[in-house]
Amino acid sequence: MDEYALVLNAGSSSLKFCVFCRPDGINWRVEARGQIDGIGVAPRLTAKSDDGEKLVDEKFEKENLANGGDAVEALAVWLRSKWGGSRVLGVGHRVVHGGSEFAGPTIVTPEVLKKLYDLVPLAPLHQPYNLAAIEAVSERLPDVPQVACFDTSFHRGHTPVADVIPLPIDMIGPGVQRYGFHGLSYEYISSVLPDVAPEIAKGRVIVAHLGSGASLCALKDGKSIDSTLGFTALDGLCMGTRPGTIDPGVVLYLFQTLGLSAKEVETILYKKSGLLAISGISNDMRVLLDSDDPQAKLAIDYFVYQSAKQIGSLAAALGGVDGLVFTAGIGENSPEVRRRICESSKWLGIEIDDAANTSGNKKISTDKSKISTWVIPTNEELMIAFHTGDLLGLRRSTTAQAI
Repeated sequence: MDEYALVLNAGSSSLKFCVFCRPDGINWRVEARGQIDGIGVAPRLTAKSDDGEKLVDEKFEKENLANGGDAVEALAVWLRSKWGGSRVLGVGHRVVHGGSEFAGPTIVTPEVLKKLYDLVPLAPLHQPYNLAAIEAVSERLPDVPQVACFDTSFHRGHTPVADVIPLPIDMIGPGVQRYGFHGLSYEYISSVLPDVAPEIAKGRVIVAHLGSGASLCALKDGKSIDSTLGFTALDGLCMGTRPGTIDPGVVLYLFQTLGLSAKEVETILYKKSGLLAISGISNDMRVLLDSDDPQAKLAIDYFVYQSAKQIGSLAAALGGVDGLVFTAGIGENSPEVRRRICESSKWLGIEIDDAANTSGNKKISTDKSKISTWVIPTNEELMIAFHTGDLLGLRRSTTAQAI
C-alpha cells in the first residue's frame, strides 16, 4: 500500500494542494499538484503530475462547492478515485499568522487550533480559511496528524529594533509587534539560493514577493533581518486589495469623520483598497497592464514607486545590497513590472539585461550590474512538505489512515 502526505494552502476562494507519495516507504516524490479555485462562484478542480501531465480538470456547480469544507470534500473524493486504499501519513497546512507563541511548525491539537483562532483579527483575509481547512480534514481524517506551518516563523529572530511598535506598552501588551509574512516563500528562496545563485547566497539580498499579496524581505546570510509587512498583512507595499503603508490618521478619519464601523473599516482595508481602489478596474496586475485607462496606469506607477521606495529602505537596513530576487505571481511572470522596478532602483547599481528579463532566464542582470538580479519561482508547498515530514518523522513509520 502506497503512503502519501498532503499539503494544503487554503484561501478564501481557492484550495491549493500538493500530493507527495512514498512508494518505497523511504523516498518522497511529488505525485500531483493543483488547486480548486472559484469556490462559491465557478468552482474548478485542476491538477497535474510533477512532469506536467494533466490529471484532472473538472468543473462544479457553485452550490455544490460553496465553501472550503466542500472543497476539501471534493479533493478527498478525487484522491480516493485516484489513489483509493492508500494511506495518508500527515497533512501540512499553510497558516498565515502564528502570533508570538508559535515560532515554528506545530502539530495541530484542539488547544493549538483555539489559539490560532484567537489570531483571526490579525489576518482576517487568510486565517479563517487556513483553519477551516484544518477542521475539514479533522472531520474526514480524524486520526491523521496535521501540521500548521506559519508565514510568520521565518521572520522570528529579528533584532528588537526591527520589530518594536512604538505605542504605550501598558496599552498594547506583549505580542503586539512586527511579525512579517510570506515567510514560507522567503524560506524557500533562501534554501535554493546556494544552488541557484551561490554568489549572493551568503550576502545581503532583497527578495521581492510580488503577487496579489506583496512584500519585500531583507536577507543576510540567508536569514530574515527585516520585512515590509508587520503586525498584520496590511503594511508595506500596495497590494491587490490592501493599501500597504498608510498614515494611521487616515484610519482615524474613517472612524471619526466618516463614522464607519470597525467591520466596515476592516473590509475597506483588506478587500477594497490597493490596486483595485486606485484603478477602479481590477486588482489583477495583468488586467491593469492591458488597460489604457489613466487610473490603471496610476495604479501600476504607484506599485512600482512603492516597490522601489521599499527596496531603498531595506537596502539601508542591510547596509548595502548584493542581490535582488523577484518571486511570486507578478514577480515571476511580469517582465514589464520587473523592468520598471529595476529602472527605478538603478541608483543602487542595478543594470538589467532586457533580453534575459523577457526570455525566462533566472539571472536578469548584466555582468556589469553591481547588484545581481534574479527571477526564482517560489514553492511554499514544498517548504510545508519539508516541515511536515520533519515534524512528524515521516521518514519512519507513523500513524496513517486510508484515503
